[in-house]
This record gives sequence, structure tokens and C-alpha cells, in this order.
Amino acid sequence: MAPELLLHLTPRRLLTASVVVAILTIALKTLAWWVTGSVGLLSDALESLVNLAGATFGLVMVTVAARPADEDHPFGHHKAEYFSSGFEGILIFVAALGIVWTAVERLVTPQPLEALNWGLALSVLSSAFNGGLAWVMLKAARLHRSVALEGDARHLFTDVWTSAGVVLGLGLVWLTDWWWLDPVLAIGVALNILREGGRLVWQSAHGLMDGAVPVEVRQAIESTLAGFERPGTEAVRFDHLYTRQAGERCFVDVHMHVPAEWTLGQAAAVRSEVERALMAAVPGLRASIQLLPAGIEAHFQEDGA
Repeated sequence: MAPELLLHLTPRRLLTASVVVAILTIALKTLAWWVTGSVGLLSDALESLVNLAGATFGLVMVTVAARPADEDHPFGHHKAEYFSSGFEGILIFVAALGIVWTAVERLVTPQPLEALNWGLALSVLSSAFNGGLAWVMLKAARLHRSVALEGDARHLFTDVWTSAGVVLGLGLVWLTDWWWLDPVLAIGVALNILREGGRLVWQSAHGLMDGAVPVEVRQAIESTLAGFERPGTEAVRFDHLYTRQAGERCFVDVHMHVPAEWTLGQAAAVRSEVERALMAAVPGLRASIQLLPAGIEAHFQEDGA
């Protein structure tokens, strides 16, 4: 898909689409469970319910994250997206526990399933909707650097693989009449989505702790700064480079050393050039550049003490 088109597919628009698709898949999977009585399909429907709650909360958080900086939040509201990712991870844990509870009960008292052909067809159809949307969302998430969008996309992909496992397992039930396989399959689904939930919670916590920007973004920053370093008497040097990411916004703090004989106007002009170059290299970057004369080092504690 063309990057120009992805730019128009903003996180807010895609999460709105995710809410609509989640409602549609819940209807299809609930109908599949109703006609078959399969707890495997019930577990699949429950995960789609989590998709709906996660997408709805993600839409709210993305809307909050888009608010401009204000007096109470001078650096913006971008970290709101991490709450979306963490909330979706917690919902996954709750859904998994519900799936296990239902599956264990069915494992103790296995029951035959009905109309599996219809149930499997409905499950495959819902997975096609989820898979197509997840593919577009993941590409857009990388372009917009949206953790809320990425979290929802990866959850949708988990849902697709879950559905694929359920369909394969129920196909075996259909061929073998091993009714006990249905609840065992549901427990496997629960364990799989628990892993995904843990990953989302960890990603959210990492973001809230001011994690550094991705490696490729750091390399772009360093490459841009290297283009301004000049040898000899006109030397310009950069050090104490720190980065952090908050949602789609990246921040960089760096010290810029210039010749002591330069006027403040000269130094400020070069700093302005550096800022423009950094923002061109990394869209959405906010740079803080401290000017220092050559030979002068800043002294501060770096251990947080």
C-alpha cells in the first residue's frame, strides 16, 4: 500500500474502522458458537469482544494524544497511547481466564458439536476481515509511530492466528469425533493470548518509563548531527545525546559545542540549521540543543541521584 494513502489513514480513522470490524466479527463468531455449541468458537468470540473494548479505548486515547500541549502538559499528551496498549493487554488476561474456566468445565463433561460446517465458514469469514484490517493497521502504525495502533493491529493478528487454530482443531473434531479436543483447543487459545497480553503490558510499561527511540531513529539523528561537525578551528561538536519516545512524538536532547570566538548570533544560526535538519530527518521530532563554547563541559549527575 502506498505511503501517501497510509498517511491519510490516521490512527483515529483506523481505530474507528477497528471498532466497526470488531462489532461485525463478534456477531459472526457468536453466531458460529450458537450454531455449533463449541467452546473453541466461544473463546474466539470472547477474544473479539476484547478487540472491541481495546479498539474503543484506543480510539479515546489516540484522541487524547492528539491534543496540543497546554499549561498542565507542556510536552503534549502523546503518552496517552501507552495506556491504550496496557489496557488492551489487561483485557486479554481477563478474557483468557474466562476461556479457561469455560473450557475446563466442558473438558470434564464433553459434548458433541453441531453444524460445524456453518460454524467454520463464519469463523473463516470473520478472520478475513480481521486479517485485512490488521495488515493495513500495522503498516500505518510504523509510518505514524503509533503504539496504540500497533497494539491493536498485533492483537488482531493474534485473533487471526487464534481463529486459524480453532478452525484447524474443529476440523479434526469433525473428522474424528474427539469431542474432548474442543475444550483442549480453547485452553490452547487462552495460553496464546496470555502471551500476547503480557507483551502488550510490557510494551506499555516500557513506554511510560521514557524508553529511548528505536535504533533506526537514533541512527538518523546521529547521521544528521555528523553532517554539521566541522574540522579545524571552525569545529562544531555534539555530545551528551539523549533520546526518548512518547507515542508518535520523539524527543532529543544534545549539547552543541561551538568555537568560543563565535558570536551568539553565529551559534544560534547554526543551531537553527541543525534543528531544521533533525526535524526533516525524523518527522515529529522535538529537539532541545544546548549551546556551549568549545573547551567547556557541562557537569551533571547521570545516575539519577
